[in-house]
Amino acid sequence: MLQIGDPLPTFNLPATDGRTYASSDFDDARALVVFFTCNHCPYVIGSDESTRRTAETFAGRGVRFIGINSNNALTHPADDFAHMKARMEQLRFPWVYARDESQDVARAFGAERTPHFFLFDAAHKLAYRGRAVDTPQQAGRATTHELDDAIEAVLDGHPAPTPVTDPIGCSIKWK
Repeated sequence: MLQIGDPLPTFNLPATDGRTYASSDFDDARALVVFFTCNHCPYVIGSDESTRRTAETFAGRGVRFIGINSNNALTHPADDFAHMKARMEQLRFPWVYARDESQDVARAFGAERTPHFFLFDAAHKLAYRGRAVDTPQQAGRATTHELDDAIEAVLDGHPAPTPVTDPIGCSIKWK
């Protein structure tokens, strides 16, 4: 698993908008949030709007987001690329939604769950990893907002107040 201070792993992934994104496409970001997500997990679904608010709140400050779906679509057909496209067309999330069919990117990050967040600073060094909130299945009841707190700290040039938390969600569906 990536450790605090580790560099952003390189990736090159197709996304629902028809483009292929490389890690270098985010070089202009003041901070980059890479999060592992999917279509079917109740923890993802429960926290989608909270994640949307975070992405929208920080977009004007140079923070970019990319959601990556690494789940095995053979065992979880709702997570295939066609369903990813349909979900983005319907919900219009303010982030790139990419497919990691090989699961190599999830392995490079050490991603364990959906959702699982990794925050990188402007130098693309890992500043935070873990959950966004303490109750992702019911994000409206959250009492902590670790991802927001970490982003604020990074933008202010400080370390994340709590750099590592345990992600809460469904396990990644490995092949």
